[in-house]
Amino acid sequence: MNKLYREITGVWSTRGRLTLIAGVVMIMLVLQACANNAGSGNSGSAANGGGTDTAEAAGSGEAGNAPAVLNFGFIGSNKLNLPGGAEGWGLYKGIIQEELKQYGITEVKLTGFPNGPDQTESLISGRLDFGSLGDTPAIIAYASGAKTRLIGQSSAHTVGYLIGKKDGPKTVQDLKGKTIAIQKGSFMHRYVVGLLQQEGITDYKLVHMLIPDATAALARGDVDATTNLGVPALKLIEQGYTHLDDASSHPDLLGSSATVVSEEYLKKFPDFPKAWNAAREKALADLKQHEDEYYAFLAEIGDTTPELAKQVNPISDIKDTAFTDEGTKLLEGTKNFLVDEKLAKKDFNISDWQLK
Repeated sequence: MNKLYREITGVWSTRGRLTLIAGVVMIMLVLQACANNAGSGNSGSAANGGGTDTAEAAGSGEAGNAPAVLNFGFIGSNKLNLPGGAEGWGLYKGIIQEELKQYGITEVKLTGFPNGPDQTESLISGRLDFGSLGDTPAIIAYASGAKTRLIGQSSAHTVGYLIGKKDGPKTVQDLKGKTIAIQKGSFMHRYVVGLLQQEGITDYKLVHMLIPDATAALARGDVDATTNLGVPALKLIEQGYTHLDDASSHPDLLGSSATVVSEEYLKKFPDFPKAWNAAREKALADLKQHEDEYYAFLAEIGDTTPELAKQVNPISDIKDTAFTDEGTKLLEGTKNFLVDEKLAKKDFNISDWQLK
């Protein structure tokens, strides 16, 4: 290039040299402009052609920058490692995974927990990005300073049971001076304390036990009563244990679910609530088209029969939207109770916690 330039300048006049220089400058400017346009064209292509590593790819702000792996916690343990409800069905059928791909999420890792407090601890520590649990542990954690936001309530009709040992108490009033096994910080803890308060019973002892340990203690007669829920509760009743009470008789003591996400994850994926709830609603729509298959799925993860699964967890209990007036009212009642009983460290507005 330099040799060619010297040859040209050797024969051209000064005017010719100036013309050449001007031409070279013009060519460089044109090439630079083309390069810039090419870069812009690639970005636009990613936005319109399904790329997943840019905000435009997701079509919703910064959503495309979501981490590839989403860590989800739920309550329970089963061979499929899945929760029930629309969330579990959507993950089981791959509906939710497919919906989340557009945001750059390529894997959903699931972890089951024995109770809400354990799940909350993992959420706070960063091992989880979000999770579904009972309203009571979620509220207690938030009131204690946990950096979470509530993005949905998939159910507002969770029934807790109070079950007495064989040849033990026959009524709630018989629990005066007795020992009751509960999972501390769970919605069943709140149910039992609220029930005993309504019954005017103050002389009792609560001991913290996970459900398997409490069931064994009940069988040995080490405790007089225990809390339980769902299919396991009905199985105990079938085995001859005393059905003392259940929350279906006390609408204000029903439990609800809470889907919470860490604020740290929201910094990475601000549009996650919208993305997750849209995927969940699509899964629910599919579930309603396959009711028999859904109850068979519940029976498999609950180690029971489809008939019993339908009795305990009817599809009608699953909420169509992230929040309902019924669910919010239950949250308010639960929160107020926990604050009054000093189980929650501070009061707060549910609306400040909700992220709609």
